[in-house]
Amino acid sequence: MNSSPPQIPVQPAALAFDLPNFRKALGGKSAVKVVALGSSTMEGEGGIVAFPYRLEAALRLEYWYRHGQKQKRMIDVINRGIGGQEAPEEFNRIEGDVIAENPHLVIWQLGTNSVWQGPDNKPPPPSQDETIGALHKGIDRLSKASGIDLILMDLQYVPAVLTPATRIQAETMVSAIAKVASDRNVNLFRRFAFMKALHELEGVSFDRLVDPTDTDRLHDSDWATKRLAEGLSRIIFDAVDTTTA
Repeated sequence: MNSSPPQIPVQPAALAFDLPNFRKALGGKSAVKVVALGSSTMEGEGGIVAFPYRLEAALRLEYWYRHGQKQKRMIDVINRGIGGQEAPEEFNRIEGDVIAENPHLVIWQLGTNSVWQGPDNKPPPPSQDETIGALHKGIDRLSKASGIDLILMDLQYVPAVLTPATRIQAETMVSAIAKVASDRNVNLFRRFAFMKALHELEGVSFDRLVDPTDTDRLHDSDWATKRLAEGLSRIIFDAVDTTTA
């Protein structure tokens, strides 16, 4: 039996679990708050519009303009990214940078800086075990705070993490994050797989996926950042629509 052809333009995999707190906030009267925790993907790099601001624009468009008075909610995405950090350092910021904001949804991007072998990695990046251990601790802490949904975001699919020295580590990290998400019933935005599909199925070159000013070939381009934010916002919309149908 022939399998269905791949969907082009490609779309990220759907979220596996509900977003009850985000959905409830959309039905309320106050502003909806999202915190974006991570490293340079969140903070922003070069001259591109950073991911949290792209996501904020997409969410506001959907829940302010398209839904009109029926579901008119202001949505703020708070940028809590610090370039070069990894899950252990991000975990140390969860109390003050995330929970203190009383968010309804947290997007936690991690994994890249434990894999990438940059020329200025001093001190050395945390190991996979340290990164995954911090991820578990972070999930534990967020689960104790009331009213927070969580979506993890894994690595970017770019040349810097696809070299002979890093590719196996990158794929291992992607699998490890996916296992945590599955074991802990946490949503995962599979950025690595989505960008790989953009490259292999849509034929998008790395020159378009990677920031042209980045000689390390590590950071997402403005075009890729926009596409990723649109992809994540779409699967958030779908999760909310499915659970409210």
